[in-house]
Amino acid sequence: MSKLIVITGGTKGIGRAILWKFAGQGFDGVTCARNEQDLQGFQAQFEASFPDRRLYWQKADVTDRQQVELFAGFVRKLNRPVDVLVNNAGYFLPGQIGNEPEGTLESMLSANLSSAYHLTRALLPPMLEQKNGHIFNMCSTASIMAYTNGGSYCISKFALYGMTKVLRAELMRHDIRVTAILPGATLTASWEGVDLPPERFMKPEDVAESVYSAYAVSRHSVVEEILIRPQLGDL
Repeated sequence: MSKLIVITGGTKGIGRAILWKFAGQGFDGVTCARNEQDLQGFQAQFEASFPDRRLYWQKADVTDRQQVELFAGFVRKLNRPVDVLVNNAGYFLPGQIGNEPEGTLESMLSANLSSAYHLTRALLPPMLEQKNGHIFNMCSTASIMAYTNGGSYCISKFALYGMTKVLRAELMRHDIRVTAILPGATLTASWEGVDLPPERFMKPEDVAESVYSAYAVSRHSVVEEILIRPQLGDL
């Protein structure tokens, strides 16, 4: 049976590139997104490109804990070991702590932290039982560097980075690897409309290559962090 990667927000940007990379290495995939049309269109492209691979999907908004739990139940019902879990879904809103709209912090924490926390908790027991698995959390350079217009986004990403470190400490003796992904500016939909040349950004595929390389090292080792920035530095 093929190995299985579960990734939230896998239809666009870095998530899509990661899922594409792992499919090319023989993985079946499971993903979720808020837009069902995006999921259906992505499935058609996936199956055309990888006719021997399977893609399972479910519509889910990861800011809603109940939908995260329903997605976790969907994954469990496949009755297949999860070899790789990528907590990728999240979003960015600019602002400052003193003036960002009320509710921004709660929204950012739900999308960028709580979704990863609850999905990991739901899928972790079989990993522990099998002593197998690799968990990647999509942090950010904003997890280690405060930005003046980052506000609650930075807070949520700092927290996700901390959660990743805790998971690493908890799971190292259970043969489950944990990796924080800390990408800088990557050319995705988040940067649409910005008046900057494409070469100023990283490509999503470069992040995906780094993630697969971290997965592919022997089980004797773990890449704890992937810090990757544009060649000319942060924006």
